Amino acid sequence: MLLVLTLAGAGAGGYFLFQDLGKARGAASDAVSKLAVADVTQKELAGKIEKLEAEKAELTTAKEGLSRDKEELSKDVQAKAGELAQLKGTYDKLEEKMKDEIAHGDIRLTQNGGRLQVDLVDKILFDSGEAVVSKRGEGVLTRVGAVLATIDDKQIQVSGHTDNHPLSEKAAFPSNWELSAARAINVVRFLTEKASVPPERLIASGYGEYHPIASNKNAAGRARNRRIEILLTPSLDPKAIARAKLKAAEAGAETATKAHTVAASTKK
Repeated sequence: MLLVLTLAGAGAGGYFLFQDLGKARGAASDAVSKLAVADVTQKELAGKIEKLEAEKAELTTAKEGLSRDKEELSKDVQAKAGELAQLKGTYDKLEEKMKDEIAHGDIRLTQNGGRLQVDLVDKILFDSGEAVVSKRGEGVLTRVGAVLATIDDKQIQVSGHTDNHPLSEKAAFPSNWELSAARAINVVRFLTEKASVPPERLIASGYGEYHPIASNKNAAGRARNRRIEILLTPSLDPKAIARAKLKAAEAGAETATKAHTVAASTKK
């Protein structure tokens, strides 16, 4: 009887021990599964972190690029403001020196963006049908040249224009083409030789009757069409461009400083 009880107890203990072992094995298996899941999750998180770090680096690079672009744009705006301020200064000087001719409608000044144009009717520079600069014309071009000689960052194109009336048979030129070109060349020569405008910045061209700015059907329109145009445009010479950018930046900085000073005074 005792043996039976002993065996029964041993059997029961073995049964419970087997159950505990099964539970332990199950727990171990669950732990391994969880560890595997955790490992996968960790790898996924590591991948996401790596991706986020890469995106962060890209955003940082993009931000730095935008900051550089903003700085360059600010410099360009400042330089452009300085360039326009310089051009406005040239406009004002010409307006002051030529105020009598402007008042009588013999000279017109036009500023458009980075271009400045001076239109001079032919009668203040030449005698009728002639290309030689008159005495009056010498006085006019001397004053214009005094301003142009101070500009070192612009290309200066001098173009001759006529009305559509043909020249007489006794004229020194066979057509309006030759007359307009000869007049432009003589103006360029005067500006170079008498007004000290650098020749490398000057261009002479003749358009004849083919670029009218008014109707040729009446005397007033024809008078406007007979003209010399002096057009100032940005120079294509690299050295001149560099000098222009430096001067424009300095002028822009000066303008910004003045604006800041005025703002500060206003606040006070």
